Amino acid sequence: MAKFDIGNSRVIESREVGDGLTIRRRREAPDGTRFTTYERVEKPNLAVIKKNGVRELYEREKLASAIKRSVGKFFSSEVEVEEIISDIEDELYALGETEITSKQIGEKVLDELAKRNEVAYVRFASVFYKFKTLDDFVKILEQRRKQRA
Repeated sequence: MAKFDIGNSRVIESREVGDGLTIRRRREAPDGTRFTTYERVEKPNLAVIKKNGVRELYEREKLASAIKRSVGKFFSSEVEVEEIISDIEDELYALGETEITSKQIGEKVLDELAKRNEVAYVRFASVFYKFKTLDDFVKILEQRRKQRA
């Protein structure tokens, strides 16, 4: 891979990338070589406090995996799942905390899924709340009906 001298390059074009948090810049080096750089807003690290009290760094990939695993194919595309994850992350960072509980994350996921797809909501809730009986499903369905009414 070629090494570029960003400091001596000039910006030819800048544009915001779809998420609104990234800027794409086309640059030209003194020797005429062109390349692209991306600038992203850096968010502070979040620590997740698990149910057993263990702390670990928040990982977007773990959240994505959990959502995809539990909701199956109830969304039309990967883009829609990515939008859900971005919305959840925005809410988490808006809390202004450096530590959040896994329960808080799960509740944010449930809130987002409730807005978008009720079946996905129930599937995620069954994992999140560790449903053991059919009555557990009935209870959550009754709660959703009350919230909608």
